[in-house]
Amino acid sequence: MNILGLYSQMPKFTAIMDIIRLLWIIRIVWAVEDVLMDSTTATAELGWTIYPSLGWEEVSGYDENMNTIRTYQVCNVFNANQNNWVRTKYIQRRGAQRIHVEMKFSVRDCSSIPNVTGSCKETFNLYYFEYDKDVATKVFPAWMENPWIKVDTIAADESFSQVDLGGRVMKINTEVRSFGPVSRKGFYLAFQDYGACMSLIAVKVFYRKCPRVIRNGAIFEETLSGAESTSLVSARGTCVPNGEEVDVPIKLYCNGDGEWLVPIGRCVCKAGYESVDNGTICRGYCICLNVIIYGSETVLWKWGLESPKMKRVIRHGSKEGCWSLSPELTLSALDVKGLQLSYTIQKANQTVQAQYDMKENLV
Repeated sequence: MNILGLYSQMPKFTAIMDIIRLLWIIRIVWAVEDVLMDSTTATAELGWTIYPSLGWEEVSGYDENMNTIRTYQVCNVFNANQNNWVRTKYIQRRGAQRIHVEMKFSVRDCSSIPNVTGSCKETFNLYYFEYDKDVATKVFPAWMENPWIKVDTIAADESFSQVDLGGRVMKINTEVRSFGPVSRKGFYLAFQDYGACMSLIAVKVFYRKCPRVIRNGAIFEETLSGAESTSLVSARGTCVPNGEEVDVPIKLYCNGDGEWLVPIGRCVCKAGYESVDNGTICRGYCICLNVIIYGSETVLWKWGLESPKMKRVIRHGSKEGCWSLSPELTLSALDVKGLQLSYTIQKANQTVQAQYDMKENLV
């Protein structure tokens, strides 16, 4: 027995594999992200507010693909007691309850800077401030924690040195943080430097929604994620056409990351319909006929029942067709043994009628 086979028999290994399979299943349907602000899409200066004036500076820079973008940088590492802020413009919330911020940045390794004091840092702080309209000025809100709410201290996984700088090596860090609940019409973000040599390359602000899906025979529309990362937002489902609810009311829960979890209840197809395409469609049972026509006459043939939409026009040759039955007709087919269906072929001003055994040809 090989090593993989040996491990697969171990309970712990099996449990781990089950968890991996479960996680894979859960993430088949990815969250929908609606972007509220993306600094990389700016075609002119970002025009964010800085304090003090000798702190952050807006410059043209490059992303990891060497595309030109607008960035903010600061490097006052030789001066102690730094407190440099940069504030975004007002960002509309658009109904979101939890906000996600993706930051791309580079940080200089303090140990690679000669003669630097012990005040050099390799981190910065992220804050937010909510308000119902754009009221910020150069002095409001005050540049301090409270009224600003701190989200987190952001540290770099990788920092660059003078050697990297000389070799044009880009070491860009990407960090994502989230905060909530938010309830005002909009908010500002602020980034506080207190002694780093860094560049804030890109900032993207977004919120997440659970996407429109069909689960357990029901349709669930896009649903906003909750205010907390652990939130579960209940969404009511609607049965697919020709489906009906059974058991308990059909619900699905949207978690804080915009993923659907915990289905409750289900819809099933009504009598006379079958579930196809993984439960996304309830399709009526079908009857199939094979008709062979010789010559070039136009032949019109249709059901001899109250189903005027079920008709086809064929010209010559062999033709096979399948038609969905109406719910009433299908119920009759299931309830009455040997029910026969009349059909009519009109050809050369002649009407030929025949009987067709429906029950034997249900598919």
